[in-house]
Amino acid sequence: MSDYDFEWPAYVSVGEQRQRAQKELARLRKRGREVAPVVIEGRKIAKSFWGQSWCSNLESYSDFASRLPRGRSYVCNGLVIDLQIDKGKIAAVVSGSELYDVTIAIAPVASKRWRAICAACSGSINSLVELLQGRLAQSVMDRVCQKGEGLFPAPGEIKLSCSCPDAARMCKHVAAALYGVGARLDEAPRLIFVLRGVDEGELLVGAGQDLAISKSAPGATKVLADDDVAALFGLEMAETDNSSVAVAPAGKSPRCGRKASAPAAKKGRSPRRA
Repeated sequence: MSDYDFEWPAYVSVGEQRQRAQKELARLRKRGREVAPVVIEGRKIAKSFWGQSWCSNLESYSDFASRLPRGRSYVCNGLVIDLQIDKGKIAAVVSGSELYDVTIAIAPVASKRWRAICAACSGSINSLVELLQGRLAQSVMDRVCQKGEGLFPAPGEIKLSCSCPDAARMCKHVAAALYGVGARLDEAPRLIFVLRGVDEGELLVGAGQDLAISKSAPGATKVLADDDVAALFGLEMAETDNSSVAVAPAGKSPRCGRKASAPAAKKGRSPRRA
């Protein structure tokens, strides 16, 4: 055999790849494993500000350019059958000629950089709903997405690993998992902050102004009222009997659900006559 002899692997159609992925997914679930497959609907991998910004950041680096197209094909064909995102780590199972385990380590945002981001966004973000929905001023978007200095990781902050035999730094399975993160951010935008190890509440107006209050009530900025949850996820919240819901201030989107009426005050007993 000459040095130039090479045997290409047998061609597998997209339909066969999808069927194989579904069988592997069913097998994992049968074993009791909790899996979160990436499902792409339509032609776009991501549609939200956070998802699209993640994908744009990936595509802006030449380090990844050669393998990203195959990764796009894999994720669009439903071959990322499990994707888990945690602080500093992305774990995925991608179906190829067999199942491959992908592990991606993401460095946390340096504290100096995060402070600079928070300072630049100070006074511009009023609520978690605005933040997570990506309803941000252009200056905030530009700062958060700033290449190498924003919230999204640079190649030097990413360590890639896959169980496949491909010796390349980024194989198609890793690329598929990275694109899968963009799709997942459409569903759960808060995961970008979890992944980078920062508290999204620190970007809000007034964050850090009253340290005593924040210490006594940790995570208070992360608690969403029912009407905020409705606005974020498009849900109609159940009407309650024991509280009233304030009318949304002018200029903001109307909330889902009807305004609950306040309970009538109980009449006290009249005093008995002597």
